[in-house]
Amino acid sequence: MRTAAALVAAGSLLLTTPASAARTAALASAPALGSASASEARGIAVAAARAASEGIDFVRCSGEQELPPTVECGTVRVPLDYARPDGEQIRLTVSRSRASGKDPVTGRAVPRQGSLVNNPGGPGFSGMSFPMLGVVPVWKRLAAAYDLVGYAPRGVGRSAPLSCTDPTAFHQGPAPAPQHPSAAVKRERAARAAAYARGCAERSGDALRHYTSLNNARDLDVLRAALGETRLTFLGSSYGTYIGALYATLFPSRVRRMVFDSAVNPAPERVWYRNNLARSAAFEDRWADFRAWVARHHDVYGLGDTARKVGDSYDVVRERLAGEPAGGKVGPAQLHASMLKAAYHDDHWPQRAHALSAYLKGDPGPLVEQAEEQPEAAAEAENTRAVYLAVECNDAPWPTDFAVWDRDSTRLARRAPFGTWDNVWTHLPCAYWPAPRQRPLDVRAGQGALPPTLVLAAERDAATPYDGALELHRRLAGAALVTERDAGSHGLAGGANACVNAHLTAYLLEGRVPGRRASCAPHPAPAPASPAT
Repeated sequence: MRTAAALVAAGSLLLTTPASAARTAALASAPALGSASASEARGIAVAAARAASEGIDFVRCSGEQELPPTVECGTVRVPLDYARPDGEQIRLTVSRSRASGKDPVTGRAVPRQGSLVNNPGGPGFSGMSFPMLGVVPVWKRLAAAYDLVGYAPRGVGRSAPLSCTDPTAFHQGPAPAPQHPSAAVKRERAARAAAYARGCAERSGDALRHYTSLNNARDLDVLRAALGETRLTFLGSSYGTYIGALYATLFPSRVRRMVFDSAVNPAPERVWYRNNLARSAAFEDRWADFRAWVARHHDVYGLGDTARKVGDSYDVVRERLAGEPAGGKVGPAQLHASMLKAAYHDDHWPQRAHALSAYLKGDPGPLVEQAEEQPEAAAEAENTRAVYLAVECNDAPWPTDFAVWDRDSTRLARRAPFGTWDNVWTHLPCAYWPAPRQRPLDVRAGQGALPPTLVLAAERDAATPYDGALELHRRLAGAALVTERDAGSHGLAGGANACVNAHLTAYLLEGRVPGRRASCAPHPAPAPASPAT
């Protein structure tokens, strides 16, 4: 999930405590994610009707939102708890650019098709900047027909922001990142994860339990109503595809068109623990793709003429940083967080390769520039991590005995050392989570339940492995799957592949899908950037 790249944070000696045993017992009796009570079903109807009546008062965005004058902002009111629709309310921030109404090529009038709502993923990412894409060439035809609508989901940004720790202490400077941690490191990390989970409960109280994917899907229906739309047109990327899948399952008659870009595997048994194991394995493959590309450009970077040699060069950098952080700011953990971006998007490859090359030649500047933590971004990063964990930890059962995490991850790290343990540290607070867990909804839609939907996927995507797209495609009758072959960038809509974009545009403008399956050749690999560039 587009997720964890920004979220970089125990041993097998830890035992299951009576408290964790009690949590395990509670999980067994937890309600299924989709089994809304009568009061919750009423709450959705009440909130949507209220939103339809109130609408959204769009005005010029405030300066701190850093959006251009072409984008306007407003808020929509949703219940914190849908079982109590007249109880505590929170406000979600919403952004919009109005449809231009003119074809960007011919200048002819284009009929308005309503609002295109976007969720960019996470959990924890804001979509407030989405309307700005209307000026980008590949989006202009869509921006002619649709109001482009972004929003910050509950907990994110100004939408009832969630926090689990003091943002000023969020970045703690250079840190190690052992690929095969010792028992002592595991114990220390487990203690840190438990403390983080306690902090979430202390800072949020009972509200913490209401940050869930189900409530995100419900909020989406309230937003639809507030926009005056009888049916929803939605583009979800990464984790946003899971919100879309829940919405399509819960509100199939309210779906107009829906794009699932880089799909999360929605199988209940995969949400979220096993999905994250699968991601760690996939990141190893994508890291190998990066190393192979660097090796093909050994004449530019000098990091090795085979993938193995490039890996050896990376290990040298990592070991040196463990002894002496670059610029006093970048240690192995910061290096890994930076290099993880290369596994998400291959347009990062030239910069990352140049940074490694320059460092080994005595110039740490590019590496520090790319990998150092920015104090001014700490509050946003802390908020993103808090929402990410609150949603994933609340959504589903997680192992509460660290021995399970240790066994699974030790085994996996033998063949996938690049990201396995870092992924564990990111998600380990879920082992000690204080709020009740849910059982995930069985996402599916039978024949005729939904209009045609569109799934976009890259075969070698690591953040949302390709089997997730296959699973979602299988579960939603009538869905079309467009695959970018032999490629692995995460997030395809509006990206570098013209074939994929043609399918996206045809679907959103005309409702046309390419049968059950279609494929596109990979977009061109990035060109190397010379160290002198």
